[in-house]
Amino acid sequence: MATADPAAIIDIGSNSVRLVVYAGPPRIPSPIFNEKVLAGLGSSADRSGNLPERPRARALAAIHRFKLLIDHMRVKQVRVVATAAIRDAANGADFVRDVKRLGLECEVLSAEEEARLAGEGVLSGMPRAIGTVGDLGGGSLELVDIGDGETHGGISMPLGVLRLDASSDGERKARKILRAALKETDIGERAKGRRFYMVGGSWRTLARIDMFACDFPLPITHQYRMKPGRVRDLRKMLKSPDQRLASAAAPQRMATSPVAAMLLDLIVDELEPSDLVVSAYGIREGLLYSALKPAIRNEDPLLEEARSAGGGEHRFGQHGDLLDQWIAPLFDDGREMSRLRHAACLLADVAWQATANFRADRGIEMALHGNWVAVDAPGRVIMAQALSSSFGREVLPDERLGHLVSADQLRRAHCWGAAMRLGQRLSGGVGAVLKRTSLSKANGAIRLHVRRGEEALVGDAVERRLTKLAESMGRGAAVVSG
Repeated sequence: MATADPAAIIDIGSNSVRLVVYAGPPRIPSPIFNEKVLAGLGSSADRSGNLPERPRARALAAIHRFKLLIDHMRVKQVRVVATAAIRDAANGADFVRDVKRLGLECEVLSAEEEARLAGEGVLSGMPRAIGTVGDLGGGSLELVDIGDGETHGGISMPLGVLRLDASSDGERKARKILRAALKETDIGERAKGRRFYMVGGSWRTLARIDMFACDFPLPITHQYRMKPGRVRDLRKMLKSPDQRLASAAAPQRMATSPVAAMLLDLIVDELEPSDLVVSAYGIREGLLYSALKPAIRNEDPLLEEARSAGGGEHRFGQHGDLLDQWIAPLFDDGREMSRLRHAACLLADVAWQATANFRADRGIEMALHGNWVAVDAPGRVIMAQALSSSFGREVLPDERLGHLVSADQLRRAHCWGAAMRLGQRLSGGVGAVLKRTSLSKANGAIRLHVRRGEEALVGDAVERRLTKLAESMGRGAAVVSG
């Protein structure tokens, strides 16, 4: 399996300085190290517009540490990028030279490039995304249009959470800046009635607050959705916050949440989006994605992630693709359900090393909380149901999960799991057996086809699982040799 050499990105933002080291499949490498320092470079500037000295020193100390770590990790691909705080500072060039003295080349992104990379980052995790991306940082807000796998246009405004306050005057100032910027572009018109994708830690904090308030069953902000009208509720909530909300995010993030909510409310007013979708991916992932060849960009990130995760724990060579092909004749799934079924099959062997009583837990945990990006919460639940059923447990552990999907989707996922369970028992986890057998539907029965002379593959345990699968699909069961 092709894997990318480890790559590191140091992102110097207005609020934080962060190092992320990635490794794994080129299409969707996973973070293997992630650390941030809240330096606050964009928190204030002196009268000459220079970076404040203390935040500057904190940022350089963090970068020095990151450089040492990268060297010890022997990471050869390193990219250092800076955004609004350095771009706008009078002594930004001096800061870049200080970074160079530490042994790193620092690239200051233009406003347009920052917007484009935020859009590329969203497309990396959600390839079919269509709408408007908003990347909110400490010093700026970028907007860019995305669709058909590409970004279009892109603007940047000085509307960061460290530059504003949530007062009436602050809101009027922000609205004026936003409206003026939108007059210079068609982004506002294109955005109406489409999704708005929220990038940045400040907006992810709002999502976590909403998840807490709604008792959402999955603690994953990526692809979390909110209706536009919900933002007003969040603003009211933040004016007299419940003390329990403190567990939703770090104090620094909670402190800037009123400004983040105010800006999102203005976005909703001006762009009139259909709904709001959180993206955990932004400019760092956009940097990686934009460097890929078109053929790799076109790969499905969910399937590549699942193939990588499942492939490391298989018994006899990865055969998740074969398992999906083997059960597919029984199901008339559409595009989205087919890819969820395929992903579940790729993870079908993920728990074989666990004790028998824990295998279903392991499969459910992997589906619900795995580091997937190209799947939303309902998709995770569907995958979890398939894996749970494949390990012999029909009911998910938290009934709230079932509220995120339809009963028909859960039944379909259960049937996938029953078919996967049959394939695993028949083949013993060996792909060659799947190649020599097949499943079909005919005359009201689920038919298992085996080659003449290999009928003994269908032992009692296989017959029981075939019968169970057939019952779950409302059919009879038959074994056919020939």
